[in-house]
Amino acid sequence: MIITYQKGLNYVFLQILKAFIKSDKTNQNMGRLVQNHSTHIEGLIKWLKRIAESDNIKTVTPASLSKTNGRGENLGLKVTVKTNEGYKLLARKGKLVQEVFLVTNLDKIEIVKIIKKTSPKSYRKKRGC
Repeated sequence: MIITYQKGLNYVFLQILKAFIKSDKTNQNMGRLVQNHSTHIEGLIKWLKRIAESDNIKTVTPASLSKTNGRGENLGLKVTVKTNEGYKLLARKGKLVQEVFLVTNLDKIEIVKIIKKTSPKSYRKKRGC
């Protein structure tokens, strides 16, 4: 009798767990990160994943990668142009620059706040404390 009771509890627990997982997937506000290129600036994908986890960010798409004359040591992300669906960002590190497109309904100030909050520099400082 006790064994069947435990099996019954395990069954109920599994059903509740399945329902919770299913509802959690449908209620996600997390945007998606499109990875359509094989090459990216080093460290950019981790940063874009953290940006995609922010509310009201629907899609993050890294685009073309090119070389520039400038030379910045650290990875940086800058909001440049408003598009029909969101904004175009430029990621720079060393002599490389990569376009990143955000699909969102946020304004430029909120996007800059998200970029600063998710920056690898500020992320490292928070983890060390």
